[in-house]
Amino acid sequence: MSKVIETAGKTVDDAIEAALKQLGAEMDDVEVTVLEEGSKGLFGIGSRQARVQVRLKPDPAEEGVCFLESVFEKMNVDVDIEKYEDEDSVLFKISGKDSGIIIGRRGETLDALQYLTSLVVNKSSKKYMRVTIDIENYREKREETLARLARRLADKVVKYRRNISLEPMNPYERRIIHSTLQNNEYVETYSVGEDPNRKVVITLKQAHSDR
Repeated sequence: MSKVIETAGKTVDDAIEAALKQLGAEMDDVEVTVLEEGSKGLFGIGSRQARVQVRLKPDPAEEGVCFLESVFEKMNVDVDIEKYEDEDSVLFKISGKDSGIIIGRRGETLDALQYLTSLVVNKSSKKYMRVTIDIENYREKREETLARLARRLADKVVKYRRNISLEPMNPYERRIIHSTLQNNEYVETYSVGEDPNRKVVITLKQAHSDR
């Protein structure tokens, strides 16, 4: 939740300056609402101070942490959240005894949570931030598993000279298969079907299928 304060001063600028000092923030970090312009009055009689409401702009990554914490509280799972930021992305690492529950079947729950968290983060970000959620290095392990699978099936396609269709995968997993085999000399890949049943097909390259 973003911090909001109200301050007063002789002028609007004075009130804003007082608010920035209290918040320890710069002008670019806040949103200002002028509540009252203020008035000097006549000969100083009836003068009114200017009043402003100043709100710290939400930090996108912190908004993501708050969202995840609320979700995990409702799921009644006990986990820890760490965030790592760079210029255009944020990684949330989740660990704890209940973390396996959050992954779901073939990572489907994790992918859904990542999608929702991305919406929350980018709602308060000036530019698009790529959001990744990883649980106990699940994504790295899954990538290694899929890469091994892709290479093994590619060898079978070459050996038996028949196309192989993989089981339906989400876009993230399909990209791993495509990426693993994109420089393969003998096979190529393409996707068929519609989500959630879209799948990757591994096939011989034309130059080799005619041999």
